Amino acid sequence: MEFVIKVSQFLLSLSLLIVLHELGHFIPARLFKTRVEKFYLFFDIKYSLFKKKIGDTVYGIGWLPLGGYVKIAGMIDESMDKEQMALPPQPWEFRSKPAWQRLIIMLGGVTVNFILAYLIYVFMSFGYGDTDIATKSIKGGYLIDNPLLTDLGFKTGDHIVQINDTEVINESEVRANLIGAQKITVEREGEEKTIALPEDFLGQLSTSKNRRLFELRLPFLVSKVSDTSLNKSADLKKGDIIKTVEGQSVEYFDQVQDVLQSFKGQTVSAEILRDGQTKVIDLQVDDNGLLGIETGGVPFNTYAELGYFDIVKKEYTLGESFAVGYDKFTSQITGYFTQLKLIFSPSTGAYKGVGGFKAIYDVFPSVWSWEYFWGITAFLSIMLAVLNLLPIPALDGGHVMFLLYEIVSGRKPSEKFLERAQVIGFMIIIMLVLFANGNDIFKAITD
Repeated sequence: MEFVIKVSQFLLSLSLLIVLHELGHFIPARLFKTRVEKFYLFFDIKYSLFKKKIGDTVYGIGWLPLGGYVKIAGMIDESMDKEQMALPPQPWEFRSKPAWQRLIIMLGGVTVNFILAYLIYVFMSFGYGDTDIATKSIKGGYLIDNPLLTDLGFKTGDHIVQINDTEVINESEVRANLIGAQKITVEREGEEKTIALPEDFLGQLSTSKNRRLFELRLPFLVSKVSDTSLNKSADLKKGDIIKTVEGQSVEYFDQVQDVLQSFKGQTVSAEILRDGQTKVIDLQVDDNGLLGIETGGVPFNTYAELGYFDIVKKEYTLGESFAVGYDKFTSQITGYFTQLKLIFSPSTGAYKGVGGFKAIYDVFPSVWSWEYFWGITAFLSIMLAVLNLLPIPALDGGHVMFLLYEIVSGRKPSEKFLERAQVIGFMIIIMLVLFANGNDIFKAITD
């Protein structure tokens, strides 16, 4: 069921972005009386799942969900329709239109993607507001068990104070500011300590089997006792919190795990908290030092109610949401350009973390959440727009590059040159797609 939910979100988001992006090309093309021969969601190599011709345009759905396209008459694109290009130009063809009209048609897709992302952030701000965790309120600091971090000097219990020279106020800022971070200042036992990150930190993280970073420390809160657990008949209920094991205080889940390693294959006395009352029960520890008990499974604000952190909630009027949405929009664009800069800098090793369709699929949660869905879709819309603006022939950015050259110089590149550039650009894109999805396969094999 989790697979179905994730795939459904993935395909819905991808379909929405593709259709709107191609609509961004389609609308100005029609406004400038340019014929659009095809409008397709997904690629229709050899055959289509659905197609219907309305007027001069065939609308359809292909079988290969790797993108979509509009085929504009008289345009050198991925279709490489040389027969049409060999004929005399027609007034309704793309190549017959003024350069400024062709430029607007080519910029239409990314423009729609940017507008879509901004509007999503606006209406998410209005509909959901902002929910975050005040970092100073986080009880017990962070759980840090990744050897990459512990070898640098981080320890479980550290409180993050600054990333680079920026003070961290809310927990969401930790992950947002880690990209490109050079140093992190933590508070440990009342003292501040600054830890430098290596230049290739992102590369090391991408190739590490453990990619956990700074995790919130939470209690051992019982969700479910496994049917194969030695404790399936123990007096445990959902919501119980284990507080001590053999008299040792275990405020957090990671502490319980550490203590149990000393009692493998034994019976231990545990104190649990249930509905504000304490109760002592016996629990069986298996030979692996585990209890066979699943944890969590409660709303996140439950932990706030238990005092593990303070949730900060902000709500906005519709008017305020336009400004808040703009801040989120520009912040995401800035962050994504920072990621691209790191990816194209080999010394950072960030290219090792580039992912393909599986990486995008993994971003979606295993339970349906419209809030998460729209947030991810907004980010993917920005990602699609920025990638399409790269000056690579076959991408929108490549077409824009040649059109700007034509407008500035007054000379139009020859169709033969554009055809060759299109082939080269297509080969570059294929290599990038293979590299990104190859990274996904490599991680799946090595993890």
